Amino acid sequence: MLKRFFIAFTGSLAAIWLSAFLFFILVCAIAVSLSLSSKNDRVSLKEHTILRIDLSGQIDERPRIGSLFDELYGLEEKKEKLALNQIVNSILKAADDKSIDGIYINCGGASAGIATRCEIVKAIETFKKSGKWVLAYGDYYSQGDYLIASAADSVYVNPEGLVEISGLSSTVLFFKNLLDKAGVDVQVIKVGTYKSAVEPFILDKMSEASREQTMGYVNGIWNTLTPIISKNRGVSPADVNNWADSLCVTWSASELVANKVVDRTVYRHEFEDILASRSSRDDRDDLRMITPSQYAEVRDIYKNDDNEHHIAVLYAVGDIVDSGKDGISAETIVPEIFDLADDDDVDGLVLRVNSGGGSAFASEQIWEALEQFKSKGKPLYVSMGDVAASGGYYISCGANRIYASPQTLTGSIGIFGMIPCVKTLLNDKIGITTSTVGSNAHPTFMNLADPLTPVELAAMQRRVNRGYETFVGRCAEGRGVSVDSIKAIAEGRVWDGVMAKKIGLVDRFGTLNDAISDMAKELKLKKYTVSIYPQETPTFLQMLMAAQSEAEAGAVERQLGESYKIYQTVRRIGTLEPVQCRMEYIEIK
Repeated sequence: MLKRFFIAFTGSLAAIWLSAFLFFILVCAIAVSLSLSSKNDRVSLKEHTILRIDLSGQIDERPRIGSLFDELYGLEEKKEKLALNQIVNSILKAADDKSIDGIYINCGGASAGIATRCEIVKAIETFKKSGKWVLAYGDYYSQGDYLIASAADSVYVNPEGLVEISGLSSTVLFFKNLLDKAGVDVQVIKVGTYKSAVEPFILDKMSEASREQTMGYVNGIWNTLTPIISKNRGVSPADVNNWADSLCVTWSASELVANKVVDRTVYRHEFEDILASRSSRDDRDDLRMITPSQYAEVRDIYKNDDNEHHIAVLYAVGDIVDSGKDGISAETIVPEIFDLADDDDVDGLVLRVNSGGGSAFASEQIWEALEQFKSKGKPLYVSMGDVAASGGYYISCGANRIYASPQTLTGSIGIFGMIPCVKTLLNDKIGITTSTVGSNAHPTFMNLADPLTPVELAAMQRRVNRGYETFVGRCAEGRGVSVDSIKAIAEGRVWDGVMAKKIGLVDRFGTLNDAISDMAKELKLKKYTVSIYPQETPTFLQMLMAAQSEAEAGAVERQLGESYKIYQTVRRIGTLEPVQCRMEYIEIK
């Protein structure tokens, strides 16, 4: 009996290992096949080519780790992976490229922050100084896509198409009633009247303080966008507001043209004929187009003049966490900063921040590492993206110079602790009770099954207060002002870029490229190379894991639809560190 079991067991193991080996061989074969196919399909740049910017999908700060295995998971047709640095630098490079005749902005509903879109607008406006043309087309223009398209020489829409311009709004999801029904009590300890990141878990609507600050930055940002659109379209800011107030999304094509929202209405094939004429091609079937990612393969779109002098650009994007592979992990970014500090080839560092914060502990570790970088006598600049708030501002505040967009959300200098208690869920909802024996006065401190006692709450409040004092102290030191002056603008309040510059939280308006260029001037470098960090050269295993992760996330998102963001938020609650420098998730649209 034992012998038969052993034979069956070893046979099963052999079958498992054989299956795994065959699967590995299959994956390798597919990878090689796709890689060769990719090389064979590599684009070539010829004269009379159009740079096509497809506004569809998520626009990331930089290219993400790609996957060669989408086909294995039955995903939808692969779309261009959009990256802000590729889009902007391709546009700027194409201005002087004799092979590029013009730019075609294909509007299909991109997902991006407002500051990101405005960086693209600024690049297009610079491109147009070359005398080359820019045309935009869409069947439906979202407000964000229209902001970019407005920079074009001419805006075309399908005769049955729509243009959405409605102003800005910010909607916050509140989970208190859901948590109450589930029997989960969220215990909050915070500093800052405006620190509203905790509100979705303890309230069912905005507090007056939160409403006040939200109204402030929503109106502030909208007031920076109307002049951009009005200037590009040759109308007044009042006209743009009229479009929004009049629900222009319901207007007919003739009304859109009459009100100068668009220039012409044509079907897509007619627009492609226009492109062919503009690029000296015989017909639309003969068009030559290249995307920013393809353009980056055939042109050096980043400054690469000198192997001796380097300006490092370090991306800090996502949630700030103590450890892990996602977001801004102190475990990985701190050693990266130390390496850059010790690298004699690195003359200066521009930290690109796009983060609403996260772990207070991790934020402090990153701040201290950046101080070590500065101690080497090298300049540190910060370039803020869509958001650099709370922990995102914590890691920025010590920079020699801070650049932001007028549309950047920043500040939120505050701190909180949030500890869920599931006692009601266990006891009343699912019938589980607990008994605890401990050796000291507080053996169940921060045990999710028991609420904090008054003594424990007071202790947590002291810890949060101490963290807040450290945070405002770092800001005061970095900005060269008093602690009291920082506290006067802190309290967890979120500021738009215009107000942040007025109150001294940022130094200058400018893009990432502006920060790099100014640093080169400070260092008196006529020739230099821009090096991007972290340097990501994905391994075979990383690409495979990225494919699996993307497939799983995509499957969940397709099932949940609009509820996917709710799922992400609720899922994240249990993973937060006890003390946070975090701004609530804000979607402005």
